[in-house]
Amino acid sequence: MRIIARSTLREFWQLHADAEQPLKAWFQDVRNLKWTSPADIKAIYANASILPNNRVVFNIKGNNYRIIVHVRYDLGIVFIRFVGTHQEYDNIEATTI
Repeated sequence: MRIIARSTLREFWQLHADAEQPLKAWFQDVRNLKWTSPADIKAIYANASILPNNRVVFNIKGNNYRIIVHVRYDLGIVFIRFVGTHQEYDNIEATTI
């Protein structure tokens, strides 16, 4: 998958150094995959939450951090919409961010 906005990940791990390696690992994994449906995501990331509007939430570093992405299955693109702590995640609307 092509991932848009890697800089969002980089900016986050500069503030939360313990997130750097898990975020880099997620990025490497996803860019080497090809998702054509939410089922493809769940087959690899069983704990991912599939939301309306082609949004997906990934737990990073256990459940300490969250990534919300918008997936364009038809184009093979993943847009990073949010990276944050679990607490920050609780304060946003994941389906519209």
